[in-house]
Amino acid sequence: MKHRVSSLTFLLVIALLFGATVASQTPSQSSDKPLYQPTGSEVTIVGSIGVKGPIPRRLRLDMTADPVCIELNDKPETEDVLTNDDRLMNVFVYVKGESLAEHRFPLPDSEAILERRNCRFHPHVMGIRVGQKLTIPNSDPTHHNTHPTPKLNQEWNQTQAPLGPPIVKTFPREEVLIPFKCNQHPWEKAYVAVLSHPFFAVTDSFGNYEIRGLPLGTYTLVAWHERFGEQQIEISVARNETRRADFDFDTNKKP
Repeated sequence: MKHRVSSLTFLLVIALLFGATVASQTPSQSSDKPLYQPTGSEVTIVGSIGVKGPIPRRLRLDMTADPVCIELNDKPETEDVLTNDDRLMNVFVYVKGESLAEHRFPLPDSEAILERRNCRFHPHVMGIRVGQKLTIPNSDPTHHNTHPTPKLNQEWNQTQAPLGPPIVKTFPREEVLIPFKCNQHPWEKAYVAVLSHPFFAVTDSFGNYEIRGLPLGTYTLVAWHERFGEQQIEISVARNETRRADFDFDTNKKP
């Protein structure tokens, strides 16, 4: 009798653990939430990201570990700080607000692409949606290793053959931002944000960004940079407004 009770207890524990595992992988964008319906009063947020203080010098990368990477790159340099005059590229700007959690937003029809090209990740910083397919092709004639290191999603580590088939993954939970690396080429880095809504952008080659279609409300607007950290401002937007919100990062301050 004791053996039977122990067996039932063991099976119950296994079932509970399995249920917890499934729950932990459930997308944070629940299908039970109502789908957001545009009202025609949505707003746009635009801005630029400035940088003050001395600009860190880009450093030469040592790619001697892989002759193919050397051949593909004339003068490889670090890309953690890229600027255009006094404007900062690769800043991830996104919106936070409790009201956004009350709805779900349609996933884009297109898949997101994080390409391995010239022994780099392209783009260096990007945002995707919870449950959206992330396709990672290897366009290089050399092996790569794609290894994201999330805190809230499942970690994985996968080798890619030269010009081989792409890796296709999804992330079930929100997380800003997930570092990506290549264990074979330590200079290869990227950052991927996973959000349940579409209100995010990455600054372009002129340090500008634009976020469209935001519902009316009060929000926290966040600007994140891999080297200079994070800044936040509170904003309230009015009907059909185009709101400008600029940020400045000071290189003399520690994040």
